[in-house]
Amino acid sequence: MNLTELNRIATAMVASGKGILAADESSGTIKKRFDTIGVESNESNRRDYREMLFRSNEAMNQYISGVILYDETIWQDAKDGTPLVKVIEQSGAIPGIKVDEGTQALPMCPGELVAVGLDKLAERLKKYYERGARFAKWRAVIDIGSGIPSMTAISVNAHVLARYAALCQAAQIVPIVEPEVLMDGDHDIDRCYDVTSRVLNKTFQELCVQRVALEGMVLKPNMAISGKKCAKQASVEEVAEKTLRLLKACVPAAVPGIAFLSGGQSDEEATAHLNAMHKLGPLPWGLTFSYGRALQAAPQKAWSGKAENVAAGQRAFSHRAQMNGLASKGEWHNSLEKKAA
Repeated sequence: MNLTELNRIATAMVASGKGILAADESSGTIKKRFDTIGVESNESNRRDYREMLFRSNEAMNQYISGVILYDETIWQDAKDGTPLVKVIEQSGAIPGIKVDEGTQALPMCPGELVAVGLDKLAERLKKYYERGARFAKWRAVIDIGSGIPSMTAISVNAHVLARYAALCQAAQIVPIVEPEVLMDGDHDIDRCYDVTSRVLNKTFQELCVQRVALEGMVLKPNMAISGKKCAKQASVEEVAEKTLRLLKACVPAAVPGIAFLSGGQSDEEATAHLNAMHKLGPLPWGLTFSYGRALQAAPQKAWSGKAENVAAGQRAFSHRAQMNGLASKGEWHNSLEKKAA
């Protein structure tokens, strides 16, 4: 393992003013997104849509540091025959790959899940590295509800994340470690804070046990935030303050960077929360975004599967990428959204 090179890539992934595009939706997830815009989810449409994003020169050159791909996408070529991995590299961004294979029920823990895919991961990582991937992502899902999460679910998912991260580093690939505490419930921000604290502490304990070099990884956590169904929604300022307090307590300074997931927040909410955190700096690590929906909802709608709408889709993507790029330096203001509109 060349830790100097892993650290170089991890640091580039969280460079100031840039963030990571999560374009790793499974076939099932992207079908749901395409259904809302009336587009058939077939291989060529998925390829055309993602190629539109990767060829958005302004967004990719200036605001995107890396792209997380789905297994189908990493092997696809653009319409002109260029591998999509090369299109990403030519823009100056780093190609990455989602390697977990989804979730299954956790035995003896009703309503709780564990991510699967460690079997043969070492062999898959070699092939992904040869194809051009320089980082990977594994998502563990922790739900908040009545009596959950259990310590069992937290421990099992932290252990699996750490084993994945060790396999990545052995393959000279930077692991994005993503323990996501979902915001789907009716819990308040303090319950989210408490659960996320337990999840992060256990995850870093397991990373240490598995001998993962913290200098060669990126953390992709949720923010401390109210559940979607909670009657009292925390303010932007409270989300920023509690999220930073949580991260400073749980994330060692050796980690080069933290790239938040958007987790069901609206486009502007995700941007505003990130921006507010940068107003509270200085911070011990790079702090940026790794958004999927919060970067893609607008371009998907603008594109709607029509070749004549590619430019409009790219403009919408560039706008959201720019807004988040500014937020990752604390320079965003909601008047910029109104100006664009």
